[in-house]
Amino acid sequence: MNIRVGFGFDVHRLVEGRDLWIGGIRIDHSLGLLGHSDADVLIHAICDALLGAANMRDIGYHFPDTSADTLDIDSKILLRKTIGLIATKGYAVGNIDCTVCAEHPKLNPHIPDMCRCLADVMGTDLNNVSIKATTTERLGFTGREEGISAYAVVMIVKE
Repeated sequence: MNIRVGFGFDVHRLVEGRDLWIGGIRIDHSLGLLGHSDADVLIHAICDALLGAANMRDIGYHFPDTSADTLDIDSKILLRKTIGLIATKGYAVGNIDCTVCAEHPKLNPHIPDMCRCLADVMGTDLNNVSIKATTTERLGFTGREEGISAYAVVMIVKE
């Protein structure tokens, strides 16, 4: 069995007039993330980690923010397509461990729904998806509530 590890990071600015999507679910908040797509920072970090593990470049290479095809796209579609891309090299998800950094809204109540959503989209067991939430103790752009960031580490396996 061939095992590979990948790391992903993403950040998006918080703005008025946008829905907040994190981990594939809509979260009620006065601000949303700005981006070409729905700006789901967690899914974007996971896609980058998966693509990196398979040595397939990054999310921007496969789904450019200059393309009309990805304008306002649901990031769950990008994740599904990413799973398809790594499958072309014979890889499947082993496990995923993620951290989302945000002062507000508090994300812990939403984590079980995010895990279920992501496991379903990726076609993997719920036990293979770990998501944690943290703050930056009011430091930096996250602490000033200017944006949200996410980190993801993945293991992919070739069966």
